[in-house]
Amino acid sequence: MMTVIFATLMLAFLFGYSGPRWLSISFMLACLGLSIGLFLFEIYSPEYGFRMPWIQVQLLTGGLA
Repeated sequence: MMTVIFATLMLAFLFGYSGPRWLSISFMLACLGLSIGLFLFEIYSPEYGFRMPWIQVQLLTGGLA
């Protein structure tokens, strides 16, 4: 999915440099929409969801780790 997002961003840059401005803006908005969609998909994922395992802080019980 990130490949599609980066491809639309690259197309927005290419058309912004040498192409119709409306097409560049369209690809930029598509990239933004895809990015928001991917973010929401990962947040509401049943596997990771709101859990965010990289910032889990739990109190250790039973001694020092």
